[in-house]
Amino acid sequence: MSGPNAYEAEFTVQSELGLHARPAGQFVVLASRFASEISVGRGVDWVDGRSVLSLLSLAASRGTKLRIRAVGPDAQAAVEALGRVLEEQQTAPPRPAAG
Repeated sequence: MSGPNAYEAEFTVQSELGLHARPAGQFVVLASRFASEISVGRGVDWVDGRSVLSLLSLAASRGTKLRIRAVGPDAQAAVEALGRVLEEQQTAPPRPAAG
C-alpha cells in the first residue's frame, strides 16, 4: 500500500456475537457512503468492504483482528469510521419472553 490516497489500520471486533449479519450490514451501508475503494482483511484473506456476504466469509468472532484498507480521496475518514463499527460493543438481541 502506498500513495497519499491510501490508508490502512487494524481494529478488533468487539461485538459479543462477532461480525454477524447486523454489524456487517451496518458496515456495508456506511462503506457505500465513501468514495474510496474499501477492503477488509483477516490474515492473508482480503474481501470487498461493500459486500455483506464477503464480510461474513471472514468468520470474525469477538476478539478477531481485522484490517481495513481504503484507497481514494476520503480513505482515512473511511477507515476510521468503519473501524468504529467493528469496535462497537454490540450485544446479543434480547430473546422474546416465553409465553
